[in-house]
Amino acid sequence: MSDRNPYARFLNSAETGIPALSAILAATPSALANLADAIGPERIAISSAPGKWSPAEILCHLADCEIAFAFRLRQTLAEEHHVLQPFDQDRWAATYSGIRADQALATFAALRAWNLILVQHTPAASYQKPVTHPERGLMTFTTILETMAGHDRNHLAQLQNLAAA
Repeated sequence: MSDRNPYARFLNSAETGIPALSAILAATPSALANLADAIGPERIAISSAPGKWSPAEILCHLADCEIAFAFRLRQTLAEEHHVLQPFDQDRWAATYSGIRADQALATFAALRAWNLILVQHTPAASYQKPVTHPERGLMTFTTILETMAGHDRNHLAQLQNLAAA
């Protein structure tokens, strides 16, 4: 696992390589849907504490991140020595008010499916293609996938805690 992945702690050493990462990424949409159902429509848009995102806002964040990851994966494959563009998640979150959880989840699921098709059609030789993140340094296509999988696990754990509350 790369030290360039801030979510590496959410993955274990057996979860390396494209097949394992793809399995994690493919399982996330249905896991999110199950958690949204468990949280229920009465609680999905309610924050657990001041300054914390509601479950619906977490789903919006995941949809936004999938847009960013989609672009990063494609730029990594298409460009030589590409530098990724970071984004301010809190500024992006300022737009989430009024967006329904089911809308965010549908968007996330569609984008994730498209990203998984890209991964399935990416030649193995491209998995180690380098790209630079201004805050994290040199990464690869695989590092982005590791980051996506760890990011999924992070937010799934948050939603599991909210569902259990």
